[in-house]
Amino acid sequence: MTADLSTTAGSLLAHAQPTRAPGTGDAAGSLVAADVPSVVQSIDWLAIAPPTLTALAALAVLVADLFLPAHRKGLLGYATLTALAAALAFLIPLRSGDRSTFCVTTGAQACSYTADHFTVVIQALVLGGAFLTVLLSLDDTRKLPAGEYWFLLLASASGAALLPASRDLATLVVALEVASLPAFALVGIKRGDRRSSEAALKFFLSSVVATAVMLLGVSFVYAATGTLHLTEIADRLDDVSPVLDTLAKTGVALTLVGFAFKTAAAPFHFWVPDTYVGAPLPIAAYLSVVGKAVGFSGLILVTVIAFPSYADVWGPALAVLAALTMTVGNVAALRQNATRARSAVRLLAWSSVAQAGYLLVPIAAAAYSSDEQIGSTVAYALMYAVVNLGAFAVAALVARTHPGNRLSDYRGLYATRPLAALALGFFLLCLAGLPPGIIGLFAKVTVFSAAVDAGLGWLAVVMAVNVVIALYYYLQWTAILFRAPDGAPETAGPDTGSPAPAPPRRFRPPTPLTTAIVLTSAAGILLSGVPQAVLRFAAVSLF
Repeated sequence: MTADLSTTAGSLLAHAQPTRAPGTGDAAGSLVAADVPSVVQSIDWLAIAPPTLTALAALAVLVADLFLPAHRKGLLGYATLTALAAALAFLIPLRSGDRSTFCVTTGAQACSYTADHFTVVIQALVLGGAFLTVLLSLDDTRKLPAGEYWFLLLASASGAALLPASRDLATLVVALEVASLPAFALVGIKRGDRRSSEAALKFFLSSVVATAVMLLGVSFVYAATGTLHLTEIADRLDDVSPVLDTLAKTGVALTLVGFAFKTAAAPFHFWVPDTYVGAPLPIAAYLSVVGKAVGFSGLILVTVIAFPSYADVWGPALAVLAALTMTVGNVAALRQNATRARSAVRLLAWSSVAQAGYLLVPIAAAAYSSDEQIGSTVAYALMYAVVNLGAFAVAALVARTHPGNRLSDYRGLYATRPLAALALGFFLLCLAGLPPGIIGLFAKVTVFSAAVDAGLGWLAVVMAVNVVIALYYYLQWTAILFRAPDGAPETAGPDTGSPAPAPPRRFRPPTPLTTAIVLTSAAGILLSGVPQAVLRFAAVSLF
């Protein structure tokens, strides 16, 4: 029986062989090989260098931590700083914005990784934010497990740098989780701190639920279109079958939920205040800027690139979310008690929620006009990143003498730290959109114009009202900085006969923390002097 099977198999193989004329076998074989497309994807190593270098540095720091003695652990922080600086340097040759890799070799032209102008700008924001976070952290990791801290920060930054370049839903979800999972551990890294553990648990549980909902939406979109590439999804949603239309709309709505959570949009914002308060202050700064950039990048990619056909679904939804988010954030910020512990961080947390509402406005406007509106979100995000990190840097400085970090602790800061007080006042005025924070004013005008140009007059009115509300708490905090310190007379008489008050306690701030304040102040002043450096993104297409 075995012989019969061998004979049959041999005859089948013989019949399957094509007949060729003598001497033509090699030429025909070459033609056949040339006609078969290669399934091996080429890799543009320069395009993927920023996230790849950051990820490799994370692994190197984790391994080095095993061999370094305790008194040399500080070197890991400077190694992290060097790696992020190198990753930023690799963005320079990518500024032309015309590189793609991991592209499909058969059928449609679709790539999983694209280094366009949008990618380069967001990667600069993310890596720059991580760089400043390291400066804030260098002197604060003595009581923390240094190796794990720097590894988790670099790992999260690598995912955050990968996300804006992702052009398929699988890579997008993976990048989002790579950026998020280390952030959970960073929030709860203060061992034995009940507040830190509670914040990490709340952050983790709410994020897991949001991710699960988003994955359900992604599966619905894939079921309706049969592809994961964003450009292919857009093409197939244009003529989706009426039978699958409801499934596709549901998938679009559920996918947006996950990114709405990452952006801290109301009503998915409830994790923000407790997470910022419980986390180490540099990590709160990191989440307020880099975490927000991750969420908005993903939201922009899925709405503008993948779901333009369903703009009638996500456009109104994002407009309502924008109005609700800015209102909730500003009203909650108004209610902060100046004497409550960590009220300064809570106010910054609620301020970041309100700022997320402003950032949502141009994305909602893109549903009614053109993709160029997205540039307003990018320009506003760049301004917000600089000044918000600066505000957290000054908060970290004040926390060294006032661990409670109450708003009342900032009273008279100008008398003890005049330059820090001036810097914080400048940052708060930028967030409020008042001179001399010119960049904040122009960024808000750009966002406001995006709403008006898209015909969203009601949203522009809501934004204007919220800007006025925000003026109260920003100006109130600014005024506190220049009041007389507690225990000092408001006005000095010519000869009161009372003993002079004790001089305020001073200390020499750490050099890295001072550097972070100087860098953010210089960047804010430069952008206020040359606002077109970032506002130009509002007038061009980034894709």
